[in-house]
Amino acid sequence: MNILVVLIPLSILVLIGAGFAFFWAVEHDQFEDMESPGLLPLEGDPAPPGDAPRPDGPRE
Repeated sequence: MNILVVLIPLSILVLIGAGFAFFWAVEHDQFEDMESPGLLPLEGDPAPPGDAPRPDGPRE
């Protein structure tokens, strides 16, 4: 039963920390755009740097 003396205040501190983090995120507009991050994996990969055409043409 003595462990409850430690766990109850510890759980209250974790709850306060989670509430603080949530309200900080809301105040700093972290939840403003909820759709774009989900669409980012669907975009095509950019071409690797070696595949880009050279402006001076191919060298022979």
